[in-house]
Amino acid sequence: MFPSLIISIGAFIAAAVIIITAGSQLARVADELADRTGLGEALFGIFLLAGVTSLPDFAATLSAALDARPDLAMSNVMGSMAANLVFLGIADIIYRKANLEHAAASSTNLMLAALLIVLLALPLLAIASPPVSLWGVHPITPVIVAAYLFGLQLVRSTDNKPMWIPRLTRHTVPDKPDTNLQGSLARAWLSFIALAAVTGIAGWVLMESAKVISDETGLSETLIGGLFTALATSSPELVTTIAAIRRGALTLAVSNIFGTNCFNMLVVASADAGYPGGSIYHDMAPIQMTWGLISILMTAILLMGMVRRQLYGIGRIGFESALILTVYAVALGIVVASG
Repeated sequence: MFPSLIISIGAFIAAAVIIITAGSQLARVADELADRTGLGEALFGIFLLAGVTSLPDFAATLSAALDARPDLAMSNVMGSMAANLVFLGIADIIYRKANLEHAAASSTNLMLAALLIVLLALPLLAIASPPVSLWGVHPITPVIVAAYLFGLQLVRSTDNKPMWIPRLTRHTVPDKPDTNLQGSLARAWLSFIALAAVTGIAGWVLMESAKVISDETGLSETLIGGLFTALATSSPELVTTIAAIRRGALTLAVSNIFGTNCFNMLVVASADAGYPGGSIYHDMAPIQMTWGLISILMTAILLMGMVRRQLYGIGRIGFESALILTVYAVALGIVVASG
């Protein structure tokens, strides 16, 4: 698509800036819609905001898969999920009143974390299984879709009829709708849809430029996808999470990250369906398993943090945030060394 390396780098940077700018507006519109529609921050973050912030990942990953670049496709989506979890650690550092996992405690977020661990395990099972496919798709791919849909039903029932609730403390920030909203509901929806379209198109441009950068520089697709495109396509999650925290929408901030990662498993399924060479799970390098395993490890750590609900850690940073930042740094070192 892009004729030279310089133009590709410029397009990559421009697309990343567009994604970040649009993402910074998404949190405001999403918080407003969560209140206006009555869905609440948790469900809106899971069902709508997560899908929108995943659009750059979806466009970028599917573009690479259709172009028969399995390492670039899978390292992008798997690396994005790991980066998203790191963003929760960064958000915890920014939120200084208490540990973020303490303040935003909810049964919905616990269910989301458990669902994410289940979904992440499925493609890893596909990688370890014999190389079989049906009509070019691995049998585990429809299982991923079914597990995601069933999991969302469990999450919604958990939100509507929780069988337990977290103990309220003076640092717990519940989801309370804002009743002093300005503007119309239609205008808010139009803004949300427009921002979604912009981020999706920017994600596609990002991956098209990344292909040229990888080809022209000789950098491995694993490194390009797992580090550069993953961080760029995940930037909406970072800016929306920080913006949500500044607005006091803590539940939206946490549910958006877990919801986005769960939605990204549909991106994995679409990459397998769109890959022209059979099952994508058996054509990618084994290093891609690293991102999946790291994401499971970090999700489990965050799950323990949400159950423990530590009020303050060293430097007012929760133990789970310090651990996931350390784990991610080690994972990056492994990927860079192997690339």
